[in-house]
Amino acid sequence: MMTPKYNFGRALRILGFLALALWGGHLNINKVYAAVPESAVLLNQGHLKFEGSFRMPPGPIGGSNFGYAMTVATYNPGNDSLFLVGHDHHQMVAEVSIPNPVITTEESNLPIASVLQPFVDPSEGKMYTVDDGKINVGGLLVLNNKLYGTAYDYYDADRSQVFSHFSSSLNMSEQGDAQGMYKLDVEMAGTVSGYMGHIPLEWQMAFGGPALTGNCCISIISRSSYGPAAFVFNPADLGQQDPVPATPLVYYPATHPLDEWGEESTIFNGTSEVKGVVFPRNSRTVLFFGQQGVGPFCYGTPTECNDPIGDYKGNHAYPYVTQIWAYDALDLLKAKNGEVEPWDVTPYEIWRLLLPFAPTTYKSKIGGAYDPATQRVFVTEHREGSPLMVHVFTLTHDGGGLSDTTPPVAVQGLTVN
Repeated sequence: MMTPKYNFGRALRILGFLALALWGGHLNINKVYAAVPESAVLLNQGHLKFEGSFRMPPGPIGGSNFGYAMTVATYNPGNDSLFLVGHDHHQMVAEVSIPNPVITTEESNLPIASVLQPFVDPSEGKMYTVDDGKINVGGLLVLNNKLYGTAYDYYDADRSQVFSHFSSSLNMSEQGDAQGMYKLDVEMAGTVSGYMGHIPLEWQMAFGGPALTGNCCISIISRSSYGPAAFVFNPADLGQQDPVPATPLVYYPATHPLDEWGEESTIFNGTSEVKGVVFPRNSRTVLFFGQQGVGPFCYGTPTECNDPIGDYKGNHAYPYVTQIWAYDALDLLKAKNGEVEPWDVTPYEIWRLLLPFAPTTYKSKIGGAYDPATQRVFVTEHREGSPLMVHVFTLTHDGGGLSDTTPPVAVQGLTVN
């Protein structure tokens, strides 16, 4: 009979440290590093195995549709389902099933998700109180049988938005249950009013909370982050503390961008978008999902900027790629504990994510969601003229013997695959 592997000496040392700290009255719980599981690995692109895709149903579904859908998504373990934001003009949320994904060269052969809850506004109008501009749902999160959301003003020129988060029951047809809007204890709401993700249980003591929230690269970028951003918070604090505590792990103010905003770059520039964050269990990697223009940067019309797939006057850097920024959780912990500044943290790798049905006339927009029980990663993709698609990947490491025992070192540079 096999016995589970356990390092008793390591456990006793940790318990001894805690006992001495408590006895001496010197324990600062925010400075305690939880033991990192031996199976925690730094992920690379080879850990993502493509399983196939499925698509959203066409036509009206309640108050909206998936025709020009946002890519905001979160996984609901209670129904093995996804909550998704629909048409950009409506900013409503629906719940859909997850059919078995299919690998095919024909988009018409993809299975279609079933609707479990039609489109509604889960905030019951509350998100429209954050400002007087066009309001977008920035992120969704299912935690402890509640649905949490964020919202941001698409064009907050005067940087007046201060509230960003709301909550609702998982039954979105229930009326009177929506709560919000709530303010997080940050300098600018534009750094936290977007995507959200879970922190794995084994990391929650070290990070001081169960969830991540962030935002990046939105219009009037000076009120947001010049690169991926993530703050630790506890959604249970919404409505209980004002403002809600939030600890920065990584963000890039105007004075410290990840890379130059108006230059050609594979890392960050004025065309970058970040729309999802995933922190897989049994790993020490935090993944940010988005898009990047990797050609010469240009502000102007598509014709002026030699952008054959652009459709507006603005920032261009043709060609465009779907991209993942991968960060080491140990680097994020250094920022959380004040050892480095949040803008000193950089990704250890950047991956280009090759998706099926690559568009030739429109740049894709993508987001990400995650099921920790099965290690599935759901990459949502919006393309012009098609309903929202979901591409399913499985993380193959799953703590099954792959390990990284090399002590962390200071980041010297970025590796781009």
